Amino acid sequence: MSKLQPVRGTRDIFGEDARRMAHVRRTFARVAETYGFDEIATPVFEFTEVFKRTLGDTSDVVTKEMYTFEDRSGDEITLRPEMTAGVARAYLSNGMAAQGTVRLYGHGPMFRHERPQKGRYRQFHQIDAEIIGDPSPQADIELLAMAWQLLTELGLAQATVLHVNTLGDPESRQSYRAALVDYFSQHKDRLSDDSRTRLERNPLRILDSKDAGDRALVEDAPRFADHLTPAAVAFFETVCAGLGRLGIPYTYDQRLVRGLDYYAHTAFEFITTALGAQGTVLAGGRYDGLIEQMGGPSTPGVGWAAGIERLGLLLDQAPEPARPVFLIPMGEPAADRAQVIARDLRARGVRLEVDYRGNLKKRLNRANRRAARWAVILGDDELAEGGASLRDLDSGEQRRVALDDLAAVLLADTAGQTGH
Repeated sequence: MSKLQPVRGTRDIFGEDARRMAHVRRTFARVAETYGFDEIATPVFEFTEVFKRTLGDTSDVVTKEMYTFEDRSGDEITLRPEMTAGVARAYLSNGMAAQGTVRLYGHGPMFRHERPQKGRYRQFHQIDAEIIGDPSPQADIELLAMAWQLLTELGLAQATVLHVNTLGDPESRQSYRAALVDYFSQHKDRLSDDSRTRLERNPLRILDSKDAGDRALVEDAPRFADHLTPAAVAFFETVCAGLGRLGIPYTYDQRLVRGLDYYAHTAFEFITTALGAQGTVLAGGRYDGLIEQMGGPSTPGVGWAAGIERLGLLLDQAPEPARPVFLIPMGEPAADRAQVIARDLRARGVRLEVDYRGNLKKRLNRANRRAARWAVILGDDELAEGGASLRDLDSGEQRRVALDDLAAVLLADTAGQTGH
């Protein structure tokens, strides 16, 4: 290998990209905890069956995109392509049903073998929120409100449009499925090969097809709204009323579907045009049949996930960290004392780097290259007086500060930088 490069569809994350993603994660964790969610971290790989059961054997993710391999024990393992399946498995594995309703949030890397494009990688990162055990439309409203608050705090609410639809209850879906099969069977010769397969196993997924011929047929397909039971209509009306009450704008999108049978009631996506064709930045819905399909008891659930990279791309700019302080000890006694001073300042929250090498001019040059705000110079004279020379690297002014007062002076300046 002549050059060491990351595998196609992966990348090294550092600098501004890392700051953008960290800001998304931290904001999400803070918002989720205000909504009473507890953090969960599931393994990045699971037995393949976990994802085949939840994503469906005919889905593009399972048939074309999963990273699946046989490990040294002969088990078939898959790197997780999404997080909900692992959370549902963890709910069953750890007996969480005994806790009643659980609210869980998490984040981490996901893996899909697909064509890389802007904001989409083969190793990508998501944030995820799930409410398991609550069958009420209020849970859907809570999750949508949390998503809206996250986007608002990131400054992205106005850059996205919320699309919502109802997938009805099982009776609604059964009626609609029969209508779709009847309609598409009359036009079977015009369907793509993929959609002909879906017609037999999962006709709702035809509505998601990107094939131009399929899309033309979908335009005249039966409408889900015409097959909803009164109970399903009431559920969706409650969700929409909640959105209105909370001042969350939305668009009713009847073509927004989820193909698998365990989905029910609310489906939603926050969509932007700022990232090109791949415009969904946050999506989710209710999955009342998922836990049962995995072998557990009938258990309602609702959740959403969002791409951290995509949200990071939408930010106007990454939050800048506080500018560092450079501690420059001149001489061996000062170097020994600097270790203690550095520990104490860092314990107080000062972002600080210690530079032990070279003459004073070289060290100050390095401090300027690091965009340091202050240089704290510690020499024999300063030590004798119990102080340090504090140089303002913006103005060049320098003054003597008592060591006991140093932390307060530096922290006051840091607060001014961050606006706190």
